[in-house]
Amino acid sequence: MDTMTEQLESPPAHEVRAGYSEITPEQGERIRARLSDEKILDMYENMVRIRRFEERAGRAYQQGKIKGFCHLYIGQEAVAVGAMSALEEKDYVVAAYREHGHAIARGLESNSVMAELFGRATGCSGGMGGSMHIFDTEKHFYGGWGIVGGHIPTAGGIGWAIKYREEGAVCLCFFGDGSVPQGAFHETLNMAALWKLPVIFITENNLYGMGTALERASSVTDLYKKALSYDIPHHTIDGQNIFTVWETIDACAKEARETGTPSFLDIRTYRYRGHSMSDPATYRTKEEVQDAQQRDPIQRLHNWIVEQEIATDEQLQDIDKAMKQEAKDAEKFAEDSDFPPVSDIYDKVYVDWSWDIEGPEVK
Repeated sequence: MDTMTEQLESPPAHEVRAGYSEITPEQGERIRARLSDEKILDMYENMVRIRRFEERAGRAYQQGKIKGFCHLYIGQEAVAVGAMSALEEKDYVVAAYREHGHAIARGLESNSVMAELFGRATGCSGGMGGSMHIFDTEKHFYGGWGIVGGHIPTAGGIGWAIKYREEGAVCLCFFGDGSVPQGAFHETLNMAALWKLPVIFITENNLYGMGTALERASSVTDLYKKALSYDIPHHTIDGQNIFTVWETIDACAKEARETGTPSFLDIRTYRYRGHSMSDPATYRTKEEVQDAQQRDPIQRLHNWIVEQEIATDEQLQDIDKAMKQEAKDAEKFAEDSDFPPVSDIYDKVYVDWSWDIEGPEVK
């Protein structure tokens, strides 16, 4: 634990807000020594894929093609892509309701996710979950969840299963800063610390819980301090730097695989849109959003890739065009897909057990 803490010393929160972790020459050298240029370009492409997907989904929602709630991930792409890039296929992911980006970063196809938003049978949850309930058990993707903080104990349960089965895997659990005051957060961190469950708890701290600023809702704004009570590794990092996210998750995952040690990360990021599509975000100024966009994670990586001559500006623009087309094609795929039949309303209500449960005879 001490070794990992030395490797990942957390900067002060106010420095993170100010754009603390630019991609320095030293960090760039470390990254290129560990990741191929092909992998770096893949990470860039996935961030652009999420951005263009979410923009297309937002327009579709405004046109009435998507019903219910819809929480866009625009601005936070480096958190999901950086984290997922540090995982292995056997690892698990649990997310909250702002999870389109996580699902795509984990490898779910744009067609499948968009069709789910449209409520179509070809969606990853058969059109029954919609925007907030994207699942794919083959990808070990067990979220979104609509109840604030309600999914955190599920991650603890997955961590227990990993340990019981000796899988050598880890579980990432994503949630917003509004989940931290919930009892489920504290209960699960306490159990994970006691039982040494390989779970990495990640607060995607975009500084607002719905429309309430963090400092108005929490007496402690440096959220990493919440983990002090449970004596587990804790770090505050800049979520707009994809390499910082990747390095941190990679180190935490290694520790979790080797010792079962859980960790808690306060990842500072920023959402450019409102809490949901129905939120005009009048609680913050246009200047604040514009200032945050100066640290855009995609543009930051774009500039670095060009500077390092990994790819040209024209090549990156071609990636952007391809991702715009992919998002457009996903919308058409969703529109052309059928709704699930009405009879499916009775399906997946109860579990069909595939094994016998032994126990006392019920008389």
